[in-house]
Amino acid sequence: MKRRLIALAMILAGAAAQADPLEGTWKTQIDDGAYAHVAIAPCGANFCGTIARTFNEDGEYTSPNLGRMIVIDMTPEGQGRYRGKVWRPSNDKIYIGKVALTGDDLKLSGCIAGGLLCSKQSWTRLK
Repeated sequence: MKRRLIALAMILAGAAAQADPLEGTWKTQIDDGAYAHVAIAPCGANFCGTIARTFNEDGEYTSPNLGRMIVIDMTPEGQGRYRGKVWRPSNDKIYIGKVALTGDDLKLSGCIAGGLLCSKQSWTRLK
C-alpha cells in the first residue's frame, strides 16, 4: 500500500511539473488606449484567461474588467494551436477565438461571420 501511494505521488508530481505552454501571465496588445496582464490557467480540460491587471498611458489603473474572463474554454489542438472563444472588452462582444503559440509569443484572433471578419492581437509572455 505504501509503495502504491509513493508511486501515485510521483506520477502526480510529474504531471504538475509539465504545465501546458499556454499557462502563465501574458501582456496584451494595446486596444483603445489600454492593455492588460491576463493570467491563463486550466479550466476543466481547457484553458481560460482572466484579466489580472490593467494599464493605460498613466500607468496601472483599476478597470471594471479586472477579474473578467477574456480567454474562454480554449481547447488544445496540438502544435501550439488552441480554439475557443475570446471576449473583447472595448465592445463587450464574444468572438470565435484561435490561439497560435510560439515560445513566448501568442497570436490571438477573434472572428465573426464564420471567420470572414477577424481581429488579431499579439501577446507577450510575462511569466
